[in-house]
Amino acid sequence: MNDTATASVTEIVLSGKVEPTGLQVRTRPLPPPAPGQVVLRMDATGVSFAEQQMRRGKYYDQPPFPFVPGYDLVGTVIAAGPGVDATMIGKRFAAVTKIGAWASHLQVDAADLVPVPEGPDPAAVETLLVNGITAWQMLHQMARVRPGGTIVVLGANGGVGTTLVQLARHAGITVIGTASARHHETVRELGATPVDYRDPHMYDRIRRLAPDGVDAVFDHVGGAGLVESWRLLRRGGTLVSYGTATTKNEDGNSQLPVLKLFARLVLWNHLPNGRSAYFYNFWAGRRRADAFRDRLREDLTQVLRLLADGVLVPQIAARIPLSDAASALTLAESRTVTGKVVLVPDA
Repeated sequence: MNDTATASVTEIVLSGKVEPTGLQVRTRPLPPPAPGQVVLRMDATGVSFAEQQMRRGKYYDQPPFPFVPGYDLVGTVIAAGPGVDATMIGKRFAAVTKIGAWASHLQVDAADLVPVPEGPDPAAVETLLVNGITAWQMLHQMARVRPGGTIVVLGANGGVGTTLVQLARHAGITVIGTASARHHETVRELGATPVDYRDPHMYDRIRRLAPDGVDAVFDHVGGAGLVESWRLLRRGGTLVSYGTATTKNEDGNSQLPVLKLFARLVLWNHLPNGRSAYFYNFWAGRRRADAFRDRLREDLTQVLRLLADGVLVPQIAARIPLSDAASALTLAESRTVTGKVVLVPDA
């Protein structure tokens, strides 16, 4: 079980700024794990907005091409390197990698693994890794919305959005969620009041639903609409920005939209109106590695406990074999799905 000498790894390579069909499937020998590392056999990985930006060269700090994308995964340890507890072999763990997870096997630092219960479907757990941690931290650690409050979730049918809605409703918070009309029934079933994001009067409709303002807005869109999100807040309310989806198809420097966004949020925080604005960065505090890992493990444990209790219902848009990652990315970018597209091992 600890011998990977005869094994191979199949991985998806992003060679440059290409369409989803330009993704390459590559097979190479699987090396043994380095000291302090394990080899994970991928049980489920996912397609996030980060990969959609990366293929355009638009993700804030992506590595140079070519590289293997894949932000997070659930996997089973099949080999342990020197200095790693051998009892980890055969057990399932979650890992947040930022890149590299679109592979049948990969090497991961053992210290970065979070134990995953054996019972839940790996694809279900996968939908709640980065998405679940992001939603949990934004709602409970940044916005700190109290029971009885009201929030707006832009993109309430997406991976982070569906999780945010469920976490908020569980906490006794009223949710207004934007989505296209085709997803309104799903948004209602999750417990939110839907508003069509294509409606040119969307923000006016939200104001009619919450005439006194809202306690928080969670905005992954950015762009000109960010001003409208800010204006929805009541005194004491919080804007949490966590993306710049509106600029993903624009040419130019990938870091400039984020820097402009950050500057605007800093400016708003200095206005004497009692409102706050923050940019959520999943990797904040990464330089303090031990503290970062502890926080990640603690927050994911909270989310997985809610999964086990049936509070969180995973929104799996589709399960697609790893070797057909091009179709998975195309589907994720189509804006026709609810939840997260998940990649699973080939048969």
